[in-house]
Parts: sequence; structure tokens; C-alpha cells
Amino acid sequence: MDAVTHPKSADHLAAVAQPLGTRFLIFPQPPYILGYEKPEVVWIGPSAGPVLAGPSDKRMYVVSPAEEKIPYLAPDIPPYPGLLLPPVEPGPDGHFDHIGPDSPQFLSTHSYACARRVLDICESYAGHAIGWFFEPTLERLEIVPRIAHWENAQSGFGFLELGEEQPETPASCFALNFDAVAHEMGHLVLLSELGILQSDGRGSDFFSYHEAVADLISLLGLLQFDTAVDRLLRRTGGNLLVHNELDRFAELSAEKQLRSFNNALRLSDVSSEVHDRSKPFAAGIFDCLIEVYQSLLFERGLSKIDPRRYSDLRQQMAPALIEEALRNSRRSADLNHFATKAALQEARDIVGEALVGSWHDLEPDSVTFPNAAGAFLETAWQGRGSAYIDQLEDCMRWREIL
Repeated sequence: MDAVTHPKSADHLAAVAQPLGTRFLIFPQPPYILGYEKPEVVWIGPSAGPVLAGPSDKRMYVVSPAEEKIPYLAPDIPPYPGLLLPPVEPGPDGHFDHIGPDSPQFLSTHSYACARRVLDICESYAGHAIGWFFEPTLERLEIVPRIAHWENAQSGFGFLELGEEQPETPASCFALNFDAVAHEMGHLVLLSELGILQSDGRGSDFFSYHEAVADLISLLGLLQFDTAVDRLLRRTGGNLLVHNELDRFAELSAEKQLRSFNNALRLSDVSSEVHDRSKPFAAGIFDCLIEVYQSLLFERGLSKIDPRRYSDLRQQMAPALIEEALRNSRRSADLNHFATKAALQEARDIVGEALVGSWHDLEPDSVTFPNAAGAFLETAWQGRGSAYIDQLEDCMRWREIL
């Protein structure tokens, strides 16, 4: 009836015809993790421009060597000069979601979509396009989705290349691991926004800060997936004070360890080793995320836990109280699921905006965890995090960062 009384105008038709982006399939977590066996349909935003065969766009492109490739080692940089397999073509509708996990081309589409999605997320938090640090020498990022028999992943001057876990299995390729791709993209984005060192980095926390940020970008990226957020909240009843998949992610380091945000480490507890020293800051930002999330739940009548009673809720709240809150939250989890989900998504964005926005106030050669925390708090104060600034500061003080 509305169509009869309100015929579609030319302007309306033109608006409908505007490109919405390009569809891809992404596993939010590796497909061998229970509950993530099926990929999620995601849209790569129209800011990428047309996504062409490769996949490729104006910012990045995928190459699949037809022969065994040696990982890039300085001074070697892209473009890769060897023989390549044919690029992956989009479907007749211009999308790539017709290429599923059973296709040999899926590593190419999956690695591209993960990398592009992380860039889109970071640019949305930054509020501007992020230019590569390796420009104008190279205009685009080269993605190599699989280097056989290489148990690593790395990013550098114009490249992101991915190996595979040992022993090899159909799901062992790091190109299927969103966390792995997001971690490396976190390094590239931070280098592009913060800048590169002019010195050897002594006296700064540049390298440890990089590791913390790369881990946090992976976390923020995971929280953009509906399947991940839904599964997380339904499994925990909305109570993120318990151990869950937010606290775990694959860390591509020489130690091949599973690192955790869920720790009680302060700066005085860790060594000067880059990855070890990064843990208190990364966990402190995670504490900030939970503080804001729990505050939103309390403000909206979805939880009886008032985070303002603690200087660090996750570390100071008694385990018995956590378990009691968990039982109570599960009783109403189904009824409150979407309201709880909205609170988590808002907390994610408040923390994401403050973290990414803080890079504008940091210098690579002088960055330390105290001034990084200060920049984070200042950015939060100027934005949506102002209502929670005392709690955010308490989290950083508890970790001995301030």
C-alpha cells in the first residue's frame, strides 16, 4: 500500500543503488574451535573501492606464489617477482562469499578479508583514512596467504605473509586464524599512525607497546563479529568476569605460547622481555573494557554489580561474589541478551576509540607505558569515556602503569 501512495523517486532509487560494499566469509576464530566451525558473512566497506580479482583493492592485494616462497628478509621488499597462481575472481555479483572453506582459493579471500576488516575497524576508530608507513615507496600492502612449512607470520615494509602451524592440517594455516592476521595488521596500523623509530628504541617501551596494541586490535576485531559476541554472552550469561575466549588468543612469538589478558600482573611483576613487559598494559586496557561494560550494565539495570565500588573490579571482586553474579545473570540472560550485547558493543567502541585516538599524542622514540596510559585517558576524557575516567585511571594505577 505504501508503494502505491508513495512511489519511489529517482533520488530514492539512486540511494538504493549506492554500493554497500563487498561480501566475504570469515572465521571469527579458527574453525577447529568448537562453535566456530562455520564462517560468518561480513561486508568490506565501500571505502575500499571496487574489490577486484586477487582479491585486491587500492590499499592491498593478495599474491599466491606458484612455487615455494622464502619469507621476506631485509632488504627484500614487495612486489613478489616469482610465478603466481591465477588471482581469485569475484562472482558475477561482484562478491566473494561464494568461495567457501573447501575451495583452495579460500586462503586468499579469507586473509584479504581479515586484513581489510581490521583496517576498516581501525580507520573507523581513528576517524580518518590511515596511510601506510611505507608510502610512497610502495602504494599497497602485499598479502601472501600461505608459505608452506613455515611456522610463523610476519608483517613489515609493504607485506603481510602467513605460514602454518605444525603439524600441518587443513585448518593449520594462519590465514584461517583471524587473531593471527589481526595481530600483524595491528603492527602495520600502529606503525602507520604512530610512526617508526629513528633510534634503537632504548629507554622507550616502543616494542612492548607494539605487542600490547597488536593483541588489543585482535581483541577489538573479534568483538566486531556477531557470532563471536553472541556465543560469548550466551555461554557466560553475560558475565565477563569469568574466564572465556576473550581472554585467550594465539600469540605468534618464538615461545608459541597462549597469552592471556586474564592475569594479575603489574609492571613490577614482569621482565624487560618485550612480550612479557607488554602484558600488564594489555591486561589493563582489557580491565578498562570490562569496567565500562559492567558500568553500562549497572546503569541500565542489567546487573547488581557496581564497578565503582572497586579500583579494579576483575582483580578485587571476591570469587564467591563473581560466581553468585554469574548464577543470577544466567537466569535472565535470554531475556536481556540483546540489551547486554548492546552494552558490550558500546564498551568496545568507547575503549577502541580511546586507544586508537591516543596514538596522535605519542612519539615512537619516547613512548612509554605511563605516557601511553596518559594519552589513552586523555583521549577517553575528551570522548565517550569521560563518564568512566576515574575507573579507567584506577585500572592503570592498579597495574602500576601510572
